[in-house]
Amino acid sequence: MKFREFLVGIISLTLVACSAQQPPVQGPSAPQPAPVLIKPQDVRPDLPAVGTPVVRAESAIVIDMVTGRILFQKNARTPRAVASTQKLLTALIVTRSGPLSKPVTVERSDTLVEPSKLNIKAGETYTREALLKALVVKSGNDLALALARDIAGSKEAFASQMNHTARSLGMSQSNFLNPHGLTEPGQYSTALDIAILAREVHQNPFLRQCMQTKSYTFTYPDGRTRVITNTNKILSRLPYCTGMKTGTTNASGRCLVSSGVLNGKGVIAVALGSNSAEIWNDSEKMLRWALK
Repeated sequence: MKFREFLVGIISLTLVACSAQQPPVQGPSAPQPAPVLIKPQDVRPDLPAVGTPVVRAESAIVIDMVTGRILFQKNARTPRAVASTQKLLTALIVTRSGPLSKPVTVERSDTLVEPSKLNIKAGETYTREALLKALVVKSGNDLALALARDIAGSKEAFASQMNHTARSLGMSQSNFLNPHGLTEPGQYSTALDIAILAREVHQNPFLRQCMQTKSYTFTYPDGRTRVITNTNKILSRLPYCTGMKTGTTNASGRCLVSSGVLNGKGVIAVALGSNSAEIWNDSEKMLRWALK
C-alpha cells in the first residue's frame, strides 16, 4: 500500500508541473489581462523630433523661402498678438500704392502715438521712400501712421486694405486693426500667416535692401540728422541673415521674423511670444538648424 500511495503521489506532481507549463486557455471564458492605463501627463506630443530646434517662443515656424514648404513648426496656427512684425504688411502695401517718390506731409494725428517714434513733426514733408526705409529699419509707429493716412485716408481704411491684402496672400487666420501693431482687442495673426507675409515681402528688392541695412543716417527737413540702427540683432550675429522685422508689446511678448540665405538655400523663421533673453537665441537656432 505504501508503494502504491507513493506512486500516485509522483504521478500527481508530474501532472501539476505539466499543466503549469501550458499556455493559458484563450477563449470567452478565459480571464483577460487588465489594460495598461496611460495618464494624460505621461503623454508628450509636444516633444520635438530628434534634431529639431528647441525654442522658448510660444509660436514658431521655419519655411523654405522659395517653395514655402514648412520645415519646422510649433503652435504655428495659434492666433496671437504679433506686434510690429505686422509692419511688414504695412510696408508691402506702401510699395504697391504708387511711386515711393511721392511726398507725404505729416499731420498732427500721425504724431499722437507711443512708444516707438522717430519724432517726425506736423507740417514736415518727406518722401514715402524716406518714411518707409525708416519704418523697416527703426520701426517708428509715427511713420506707420503717416504712411497709412497718406495712402488710405485713415487708420481704419488702411486696416481694411491690410486685411484685403492678407487674404489675397493666403493669410486666413489674421485680423489687422492698425498699421503699427500696437495692441487692440480683436487684432491677431499667427506664425504661419506672418511667414506667408514675410515670404512675399522678401521678394521685393527695395524692402529686402531696407531689411538688410544695419544702420544709416536719417535726415529731417530742417537739416537735423539722426543715425538709426536696425532693431534686428541677428543681422550682426549671423553673416548670412538677410534681415526682416522685430516686434514687442506686453500682449505679444518678444517677436522676430528673420531670414537667411546660405549656399543657395533660403529660409524664413518666425518666433512669436518669446522673451528678451531668448528671442535672439530662438531665431538664431532656427536659422542655423535650417541652413546647416
